[in-house]
Amino acid sequence: MCGLHSLPPPSKKRKLNNDSKVLQSIQDTEHHLTRAVTNNGTLNPLADLLDLTCSRKDSQEVSKGIYALYRVFVLVIGNGKLSVSGDESTKTVKAWLWDRMNNYVNFLVGLLKDEEKSLRVSALQILFSLQKHLSSAATKYSSTSVPQFHISHFRKIVSGLLLCPSSPRKFSPASDTHVDADVLQVFHDTWFSVHDDIRWFFLREAGTLLTTTSSREHPQLLINLLRILEDLTTFPTESSELNAWWVTELGAQPPKPKVAKRREGEDDGDDEPLGDAPEGDWRKFFDDDKTAKDTSKAKTPGVRVHTLTIHQSLHSLPSHRAVFTRTWLELLSRLSVANDTTATKAVATRVLNIMHRGIMPHLTRPVLVMDWIGACVDYGRTVGLLALNALFVLIKEYNLDYPSFYTRLYAFLDRNLLHLKYRARFFRMTELFLSSTHLPATLLASFIKRLARLSLFAPPAGVIILIPFTYNILKRHPALMVMINRTDMDGSEDPFLPAEPNPLSTNALSSSLWELQSHQSHYHSGVSTLVKVFSEVFTKPGFSMEDFLDHTYGTLYDAEANRKIKKEPALGVSLELGDQKKTAAKVFGTSEADDVEEDVINSFWTFGV
Repeated sequence: MCGLHSLPPPSKKRKLNNDSKVLQSIQDTEHHLTRAVTNNGTLNPLADLLDLTCSRKDSQEVSKGIYALYRVFVLVIGNGKLSVSGDESTKTVKAWLWDRMNNYVNFLVGLLKDEEKSLRVSALQILFSLQKHLSSAATKYSSTSVPQFHISHFRKIVSGLLLCPSSPRKFSPASDTHVDADVLQVFHDTWFSVHDDIRWFFLREAGTLLTTTSSREHPQLLINLLRILEDLTTFPTESSELNAWWVTELGAQPPKPKVAKRREGEDDGDDEPLGDAPEGDWRKFFDDDKTAKDTSKAKTPGVRVHTLTIHQSLHSLPSHRAVFTRTWLELLSRLSVANDTTATKAVATRVLNIMHRGIMPHLTRPVLVMDWIGACVDYGRTVGLLALNALFVLIKEYNLDYPSFYTRLYAFLDRNLLHLKYRARFFRMTELFLSSTHLPATLLASFIKRLARLSLFAPPAGVIILIPFTYNILKRHPALMVMINRTDMDGSEDPFLPAEPNPLSTNALSSSLWELQSHQSHYHSGVSTLVKVFSEVFTKPGFSMEDFLDHTYGTLYDAEANRKIKKEPALGVSLELGDQKKTAAKVFGTSEADDVEEDVINSFWTFGV
């Protein structure tokens, strides 16, 4: 007896239709072309196979066709038919093959925005595989021994990722011009974050595309490039980390660059390798500054980046930093917050979120972004708040002179501050900015006085941040203790000048923190309890701000709702029937003469009657 099947029998058999004929035709044409490439036969059916693939709408047929074309072109490339020159007929065939190759590559680039996910990913994989084969063939059939990278093909890949032309199958909406998440992830995980040559060439070509493409005609360019760059977390920090190559030939050690002779008395500095670079001199601007920090220990003295060959540049850490710097500067130059557009501010916010940890450490000279960061600080609002951290890093680590830093910081203390999304991040930064014991007491007094004044209009979660923040400053700067010990002043005599923009001229040190004292009567028990710390002896070592920064209305409610009640509250309702009328009068303030409803319990909840 036959065993039972785990699945029910099919309701109907699969029908064969004309689609199977198309798939069979693709397969037969591929076999014919494979024999033709091997036997130097005619390749005219290649045009038919390309036209058949590009004209199909079914995703399975398109997938079958692009992979068949890929295998044929790999054979064509490997046999040198796209590289070897010869007589006139050979040149004609070569030009014809390149036309078919370019049409095929353009079709694949369009598929990066196809509706079908499998076609998008397949197209990207085929494009990069062709990049490897084309580069290896260029090296193999080159008249020199220098490893080659097929630039023109790679430019099409970069253009497809950043400009996102519509799919040739016409399924993707014309308005959708942003790189798809699955394509972006595969590109990052497989190539951009892994292979040093792909990252170097992408950064270089992306920077060139920014300079030659109008951001008004292609607004998606900035967003797509930012999405790729903001996820880059594997940028090399040492020369030894340059060891992963997509094009294997590029991994060979390049010849040592020649050392430039220096005039007598000229400093050696942090210059880079010198060579016979056919590249433009754009890299010359990004040669390392003598004051910049460089983590690379193995440097060749007396050499420069901008004259390196491409092969030498790929093995030079300063060269990687140079293309990284150029691309970011081109991107930032198109993100002027002065335009005051919502899209620009949103992109600038994303950049500032990674500026201090993902951008500045890898720039040749971080002070190059000084003007853009300063413009963001001057703009204010959320953008300015996020720019403060990057500005402080430039001041602290790269000796940027910004005398009005604390004046600009003081200007951010407005009544909207304690309601912003980035409130916690601002107080983390501000605690760091005000941590120095060398700051004048007059300056610090203005900050804590302005924050105390803002606490009068702040939500409970904001006040809870201000209390430990102020306590820590008072603990660190005893000269400010006079502001909580002054008792001969009330609000009507406060000498503080809230409209004064200069924190050194507000008379805050002559005032008091009566605003914080008033919170002892706050409606929220957590605030009223916490603020009593100013009435006690200052023996606490200080508060950890991280325990208070992430509070919201939700967290405060959860804390109260989940708090264990040690003692049950007293009840004023007696369960004895004879005392119902008297108890109701005591609890709700009614006279005994008032009539009580027959349903006494229900009447207890009728507060508005």
